[in-house]
Amino acid sequence: MQNKVITIGEILWDVFPEGKKAGGSSMNVALNLHKQSIESSFISAVGDDDNGKELLTFLASNQFPTKLIQVNKLLPTSTVVVQLDEKHQATYTIKQPVAWDDIKITDEIIAAVKQADAFVYCSLTCREEQSKQTILTLLESAKIKIFDINLRAPFYEKELIGQLLNKADILKINEDEIIWVRDAFGLTGNNDEQILKQLSTQFNIEIICLTLGDKGACVLKDGKLFKHNGYKVQVVDTVGAGDAFLATFIACHLQGYPMETILDNACKVGAFVASQAGANPEYNKKIYSMALG
Repeated sequence: MQNKVITIGEILWDVFPEGKKAGGSSMNVALNLHKQSIESSFISAVGDDDNGKELLTFLASNQFPTKLIQVNKLLPTSTVVVQLDEKHQATYTIKQPVAWDDIKITDEIIAAVKQADAFVYCSLTCREEQSKQTILTLLESAKIKIFDINLRAPFYEKELIGQLLNKADILKINEDEIIWVRDAFGLTGNNDEQILKQLSTQFNIEIICLTLGDKGACVLKDGKLFKHNGYKVQVVDTVGAGDAFLATFIACHLQGYPMETILDNACKVGAFVASQAGANPEYNKKIYSMALG
């Protein structure tokens, strides 16, 4: 049976010195799922402007459905200024407010979430009250709840993150975010495994995936830690690599692969995207199959 995944969150233009590329962590996850033959839909909003029209055209050109993307008459389409350091690591300047800050709850999106196998959400989309309340409402209807923590300063605080962690069945977090979570929630572990186990217990999270940049990733499931050292590539930029990792993780998890295979596949696709420019490099089934070896 075809798996269905709904994501909610940001759709935007990543503005690089050389030009703009379509992005947004939530859109990136949805689009990567679509490329991997998972039936995915995306809840978000664009402005009634040229940037919004171009983003909808971009998704349509990838045969991705846009029916759950709202058009906001008052707020602009999101843009993010991306800066890369000497190691090609990205930092972001995220403008506010924008259309995806004002995602409205509708009967259509509630029905879509109820019909999906999994619902993917992140903290950044909760920076304004309207979108936050929409996400909290939709979480009540979701089956598998997947939290891509996606901390972007200054748009988070302990109370919000605790509220979102309490809803999660699966958590994806990176090596910088785990340090903030450890300190914010008083975790006392001396290494990643101990911290992940404490986090899992405190918030009753079934699976936690910790990405470690060029050092790979590890996953805690049922009290057991799975590790992968990652794949070495010539990094062009890291924009979207974590999103591609998460999408592959979700796709393989829903298809019932063993955790060792899930982690290996996710590391391969994440590394492939890091070796390309922008968050959404083109890859067809042949390229994807090659990435999965």
